[in-house]
Order: sequence, then C-alpha cells, then structure tokens
Amino acid sequence: MKVLFAASEMAPWVKTGGLGDVAGALPLALRAQGVDVRVLLPLYPALRAAFASSEAVVRIPAVGHMPAGSLHLATTADGLPLYLLECNALFDRPGNPYLGPDGRDLPDNALRFGMLAHAAALLATDASPLSWHPEVLHCHDWQTALAPAYLRYRLGLVSGHARTVLTVHNLAFQGLFGRDMLEPLGLPADCWHLHGVEYHGYLSFLKAGLQHADALTTVSPTYAREIQTAAEGMGLDGLLRYRAADLTGIINGIDTVQWDPATDVHLPVHFDHKRLKHKKAATQALRRELGLATECSGPLLGVVSRLTQQKGLDLLPPIADRLAALPVQLAVLGSGDQALEAAYAELGRQYPAQFSVQIGFDEGLAHRIEAGVDLFLMPSRFEPCGLNQLYSLRYGTPPIVRATGGLADTVIDAADAARGTGFVFTNASPEALLATIERACGLWRNSPQFHVLQQRGMRADYSWRQPAQAIAAIYQRLLH
Repeated sequence: MKVLFAASEMAPWVKTGGLGDVAGALPLALRAQGVDVRVLLPLYPALRAAFASSEAVVRIPAVGHMPAGSLHLATTADGLPLYLLECNALFDRPGNPYLGPDGRDLPDNALRFGMLAHAAALLATDASPLSWHPEVLHCHDWQTALAPAYLRYRLGLVSGHARTVLTVHNLAFQGLFGRDMLEPLGLPADCWHLHGVEYHGYLSFLKAGLQHADALTTVSPTYAREIQTAAEGMGLDGLLRYRAADLTGIINGIDTVQWDPATDVHLPVHFDHKRLKHKKAATQALRRELGLATECSGPLLGVVSRLTQQKGLDLLPPIADRLAALPVQLAVLGSGDQALEAAYAELGRQYPAQFSVQIGFDEGLAHRIEAGVDLFLMPSRFEPCGLNQLYSLRYGTPPIVRATGGLADTVIDAADAARGTGFVFTNASPEALLATIERACGLWRNSPQFHVLQQRGMRADYSWRQPAQAIAAIYQRLLH
C-alpha cells in the first residue's frame, strides 16, 4: 500500500505543536507495518539546511496566482522518503511557519498552503509528474485540507486519483479566507456553496476537507464526540454529525525512544518502573537547576505548555497563594498570552523558593520537568489529544487533568483503585483545580498508593504501534 502524507510541519525540523510530532513519528510506525509512506512538506529554511544535498526532481506548475515550484527528494536517517516543495517566494521564511515577527498570521498563508494542498492533490492523481503514485492521500489540518477539494473540483475531473483521509488535530484552526481568494487559489466559482468550500461567507480550507475527504480522523475518541456538539464543534458540528459514520477518533502515540526515562539523554539520572526510587534524584537535580528550595514538605508540580486559556492555565494564578501555603513547589515552562506570561512571571518573583517560571521553550528542560516533578498539571478547557500527559505517565509523574478530549481518554482517576493513573476533575474553575491538587497531595504523602499509581502509568504502551494499526485499517477499508 502506498500512502502520501501531506503536512505543514514535521518534527524535529519544523514543529509548533502535536501535528509536527505526528508527522515525524506516525509515518515511521506505518512503514514498520509494511506501508510505503512518503511525506510532502514545504521546503522551509530548516529543511533546506537539514537536507542541503537534495536536488529538484520534478516541476510543479503554477496555478491561479500560485507560482510554479519544484519537488526535492530527500531521505531521513530512518529511511523515510520526503518530497520537499520548493518555492522560495512562499516558503523561504525564517521562524514560525505560519506567523510573522509581529505574531500575526502571514498575509499570504492562503497561497502558501493552497500551493501545498494543490501539490498534494496533483501527486495523488494519475497526472502526477512522479513515477510513484499513492493509493491514499493523508492530509493533516487546515493547511492541507484543501487537497480533497482540488481533487473534487479541478484535478479529479481529468484524472484518476487516490482515496483521501483528513486528520483534524485541532478544530479551532480552520484556515478562513475571503471569497476573493477563489481565483488566486485556482478554484472554480461553482465550488462556492454550502456543500463546497463556503463557510458563513468565508472560504474555509478545513471545511472543504471535512466535506470532501473520503475518511475523517481526529486524535482521540472523546474529541471525535465533542466536536459533533454545538459547544465544541467550532461551528462545524452540523457537518461533522452528518459525516459521523466517516469520522474515527484515534489516540496519538509518542516517540518512546526519545521519551524514555531509562535512556533519556536530557536527564541527569535514569530510572524506570523497576527503579522508581531514582526519580527522587531527578527531582532534587531539577530543584537545584531551577533555584528552588531543595527541601519542601509538599510535592513539586510541573507545567510545560502554551500559556493560554485553552490550556486552562488562567485557572492557576488565582489559587497561587493557597498552593504556596499547602505547601507545594511549581516548575513552569512555556509562553503564550502576554497577560498570562506576566502573571506567571510575577508568581516566580513573589515565591522564588517555591515557584520557578521560565518563559519560552527548552527541549531539554521539558524532559527534565517531566522526569523531575511529582505531579503534572494539564487543566485544559479543551484538548484534542495532548501528549504531555502521555510523557508524564511514562515518566512516573501522575497527571492532574480536566476531563476533556484525549485527557479523558488517557488518564484514569486514582479513585479507581484497580486502574487509576492520575487525577481528573470536571469543572474548569480555580476551585476545582485546587481541590484536585489537594487530593493529589494527600495521595502523594501516602507513598505506597502513590507508587502504585506511578508504576501503573509507566507500564502502559504509549507507542505508535496501535494507532498506526488503526490508521492502516482505515486505509484498507478505503481501498477495499
């Protein structure tokens, strides 16, 4: 079976979130199961530097107002073939792949990702300039979601084409542009209707994919149900209910080689579920690194996240005084809303021995926080899948999560003595978060029960093996 992945980012070269992790890990897991997967990506500066010896193999023609480009063929160290879409006018930009230096969306994102989606659609047809023709085109999020529409309204009219799958990693990002972008994107006027690309007067890349892809997936079963409701459907719940039979929720995996406390290169000490006592040394090392008091009668809590309301991190500053009095310590690594960044920075200044706040991102420190803290906080208002709770479970760090999306699917509350792995609450309020932290602190002090919780989480399988099997089964159903 031959599958073309089309994505706008891929770890470790270009990553802004979970999409980059999935594009970096899932193709390798599918190849391990015998699927011939190749990945289409824009040739960003980071990828050009990483694959400097790659050469153009075919030309991609101009369409609408999108210029011509070329495809470079490269191969990763793991043997995964990459098709890198070169167009310097659109992709030769430093920094974030979607945002300018001012933090706003780049003004030509419609053309940039329209070109990526059109290239994906072209490669999925019999008219492809490549000799390798995929049987399935797997698109990811709004940046490539226009590809099934190109097959429906443009390329598929003159050529046979692959079946299509669209994975929604976060429904909140929909790729909305004006109707005046139809011609620049090379789309015909007759696709502008309720059952086409139109969405409340806008051209929606994501809606176009949800309308026209053969199969839809998202990154957890609970999120698949949530996005079919008016509360969580971001205005697309009606379409998603209509396509419910074609929608499957599949929990993401994690890279269990990179995220392994027994071998993690970022850690000062290694441990596993049989050597859990060594985790205490990681905790003390983290305290020293962050300048926290090395003695505390309460647990050390951790946060590695975007500092946004979506992540529920506005719930923590209002209870900071009560957390300090419990007492607990807190290690925060992240960036996001300026007001929240300022609020967390102030907590670090107010409680320097108890709260450490690092604004920004540091990959090594993220690993050391997962390994060194006793409890990990993820009070998200919505969370399609989440990866940090899986890292936490693997590192013997029971997560404290709100029951939403993938968090609800992967963390079982400690009240379930036979299956519990963490601590779960429902209401998105500071009081509910505080009560759950207090409950977790109580169990932390009861070491035998807490150790059972840690070990149960560490023994579970969080690899991509089972998710890859579920994805491959969807491909098979489409082809047979």
